Order: sequence, then structure tokens, then C-alpha cells
Amino acid sequence: MLDIKLVRSNPELVKENIRKKFQDEKLPLVDEVLELDRQFREARTRCDYLRSQRNTISKQIGGLMAQGKKEEAEAAKAQVTSMAQELADLEAKETEYEGEIKKRMMVIPNIIDASVPIGKDDSENVELERFGEPVVPEFEVPYHVDIMERLDGIDLDSARRTSGNGFYYLKGDVARLHSAILSYARDFMIDRGFTYYIPPFMIRSAVVNGVMSFSEMENMMYKIEGEDLYLIGTSEHSMIGKFIDTMLEESQLPQTLTSYSPCFRKEVGAHGIEERGVYRIHQFEKQEMIVVCKPEESMDWFKKLWQNTVDFFRSLDIPVRTLECCSGDLADLKVKSLDVEAWSPRQKKYFEVGSCSNLGDAQARRLGIRVKNKEKGNYFPHTLNNTVVAPPRMLIAFLENNLCDDGSVKIPEPLRMYMGGHDKILPRR
Repeated sequence: MLDIKLVRSNPELVKENIRKKFQDEKLPLVDEVLELDRQFREARTRCDYLRSQRNTISKQIGGLMAQGKKEEAEAAKAQVTSMAQELADLEAKETEYEGEIKKRMMVIPNIIDASVPIGKDDSENVELERFGEPVVPEFEVPYHVDIMERLDGIDLDSARRTSGNGFYYLKGDVARLHSAILSYARDFMIDRGFTYYIPPFMIRSAVVNGVMSFSEMENMMYKIEGEDLYLIGTSEHSMIGKFIDTMLEESQLPQTLTSYSPCFRKEVGAHGIEERGVYRIHQFEKQEMIVVCKPEESMDWFKKLWQNTVDFFRSLDIPVRTLECCSGDLADLKVKSLDVEAWSPRQKKYFEVGSCSNLGDAQARRLGIRVKNKEKGNYFPHTLNNTVVAPPRMLIAFLENNLCDDGSVKIPEPLRMYMGGHDKILPRR
């Protein structure tokens, strides 16, 4: 959510930002906010005047009564009563205007960073850099589910019976590999100075509204019927929500956190909730990284966060590339975002395995997260998040890049301690 002072002082900047995001239907919201804000401030000014007058006259009533000026005292009382009614009406208007302003401000997109490329959708995202040499082996790389089935590591038929498409049972060595990757990711981030968390897997609507836009919520979140609770789509939701309505000491910044959680997503509008596949699913697990920092440090942290993911994948010898998300592909709260994509030898192309985002002070404003600063005044911190790893999607990249021609799968050295010391998974079928 933007600072209302920015909308007042530079509405054309806000409108130009909307155009850059190709959301012209939102342009009228800026003028509506300005008009509502004008009416709100007029009502507030009038309220302040009436309160001052009421207090002044109320003090005079006692003096008039003491002087025996009963009629004048009664007239003053009537005037105070009239003011009280007008004040009540105006205070109701203030609340109404404030609500209407917030409703519109929650929809107006955040100001994107000047470095973000302008484009309508993800087809116009810009490749920045590649890490590692992509390899296509001489033998045919099977579909990822076929690899898992040959390792006797997945059961999709049972999951369809219990839960429907978009769910799965992992088992045996593949389930162990899944857990090993998450354990390694946890320790990888702890070694980089991040504090490890396991957060609540359900959050209240106030937190949901603070961390994401309404359209994202509708397309992603599962609501718990009859309760003010939602299943999280990523642990970032809980981790940023942890700071709701708090005043942080500046000495507490930066907050560098890494969290594990299951994630639950509707994937409304997603094409490809597959009968045979674990790329786009309703339930998965993830290791996340979250930073709360001073505004002037957020771009440095942005670079560090995506580099952490690149380093993690390269430590497992998986080639990756980074893509800069264009303006039209940015969610409304984001200032800047970068995707990390892993190499798929089977498809002979890269696919997304993580997303790094700088949200500026948007989440902090929505959640009421402030930092205390006596010299410069209190301010809103910046928040950032990035995926360390999200199996089972990452398993696709791992299995394809470590598959041998005999159907076995190599276990890179960093994972062996989590896999009982084994350096290979052997096919069972």
C-alpha cells in the first residue's frame, strides 16, 4: 500500500506506474482517492474545530451559571448539544471516507523500481545470467514421474483416490531424498547466519490482507470454514505476519530468517494440475528466507537473497539461470522480483524453482510494522523473501540432472549425510 502523501503530491507518478504495469483499468482509482482524501481532510478539520469550540463553550457554561446568567448558559448548552450531533455525523463520515480510501489504496500497485524492465507478461521477462553448464545426456531422460516410479518412490493413484489431482504420496528413497534436500537447505541457510523457524501453518485474515493482494488471496488461499483462518501458501505469510503491529528497535535490524513449512495452494486458473506430475500441485513443502531491513539496505539484501538460491543449487551441481521479472509480471505489492530457474535435461530448457522479491514497505504499511528512530522519526522497514528450495518441484531438476544411464540417481556429496551415507539411489523397478 502506498503512502497517501505520495498520491497527494505526485498522482501522475502513481498513474504512470499503473500504466507501466498495464493496469489502465485502475487509473480512475487515483482520482477517486484524491477526492475522498480531500473530503476526509475537510471533515477532520471541521471536527477539530468543533471539538475546540465545544471545549471552550463548555468551560464558559459554569461561569455563566455562577453569574446567574441562566438563559445564556442554557443557550450555550444547546449550542454544545448541536455541535455534538454535527461532530458525531462528521466522525461517521471520517470513518466512511477512511474505509473507502483504504479499499482503493489496497488495489493501487506499489511503485516498481526504476531498473524493472517494462513488459506485459512473463513472456517479456529478461534473462540476466546463467550459472553452470546445461547438459543433455546421450541417453533419453524419462518424464520425472517415470523416474520416480522406477525408484518405487511415488504413488499418484492412491493420492487421487484420497485427495484428487494435485496430490501425491512420496515413499522410500524418493521421500527420504525430499526430506534430505529440505534438511540440507535448512542447514545451508543457518550457516549463512539466518535464524531457523517453523511457523504457524494457518494465519488470520488480517495477516493475509497484509502480505498479499486480494486477487492473489482468492487464487491461492484455502479458507478454514467457520473460522478466521487460512492455510498458508508459503511460510513468508506467517513470518512477515509475525511482526504485525510491532515497533522494532533499529538495532534489531536486519531480521534474517529462514523457515520451513508445508504450503497449500488452490492454483485457481493454473493450467496443468496434472494427473501424472508434481510440478504444479496443491500441497508441497518449502524452505524460505525472509528479511526485514532498513529501506536503504533492501536492494543489497535482494542481491544476497537470490545469490543464496543460486549458490544452493550450484552446490548440488544443478545449472540455473536468473530472470528479471518485467513490470506486467510483478504482483502488485512487489517493487522488484527475480526468478531462479533450473535446467531440465528432458525438456532442454529452464523452469522456475524459486522467486526472490523486494516488496519495499508495502507489507510493513499494511501490517503496521514500524521501526523506532528518535532522530529521523519512526519509519516502515522493507521486507523481502526468496525461495531456498521447494520440493517436490526441485526433485524434478534434481532427478533429471543426476540421472545415470542405468536408471540410478547420483547423490551429491552435500546430501549424503542426510541419505545414510549413500552416494546413489538404485532403481527398484
